[in-house]
Amino acid sequence: MVLALAPLHKKYTIKRVVVSTYQSVTGSGKKAVGQIMNERAGIDGEMAYPYKIDMNVLPHIDVFLDNDYTKEEMKMVNETKKILGDDSVAVTATCVRIPTMGGHSESVNIEFEKDFDVQEVKDILANSPGLVLEDDPKNNIYPMPMNAHKKDDTFVGRIRRDESQPNTLNLWIVSDNLRKGAATNTVQIAELLKENNLVY
Repeated sequence: MVLALAPLHKKYTIKRVVVSTYQSVTGSGKKAVGQIMNERAGIDGEMAYPYKIDMNVLPHIDVFLDNDYTKEEMKMVNETKKILGDDSVAVTATCVRIPTMGGHSESVNIEFEKDFDVQEVKDILANSPGLVLEDDPKNNIYPMPMNAHKKDDTFVGRIRRDESQPNTLNLWIVSDNLRKGAATNTVQIAELLKENNLVY
């Protein structure tokens, strides 16, 4: 889902990213799906997590590292810099497991080097391949995991200026982690490499 930031970084240089992820149990595999389904059915069974996940959230994805971030959080930091092709971008992440199926969500706060036009940001995102703009808060239209489920696109919405500091934007990003986060991305990256004559 970090790919959604790439078209913005081309137009407006990104200085800092604060991201909180809300990741589906499907990201943990079959055992985790079994755990939540058992909990909903009132059945004791094998546990994928150290605590119940149904009717709960766990601010803990993968193992904790010496810096008290999780491995998943540091992966977010490193992948964001890699995808943007810019190690100077400051990134911090908190990754949370939530009791949903088939979709990861991110709350993203982006600080740019210079000011931006919110409508232009929306236009850039709306015209970026693989992204779908769902941003009509007056009519309760915004991305949700249940609508992203089994779709290849990444959905972006809740785009608004951060009123607490200058040159900063908030947005909400959702995609189906099993499709966009894995299989589809691999195919799309291969197609992009071929289109740009980077592989033969």
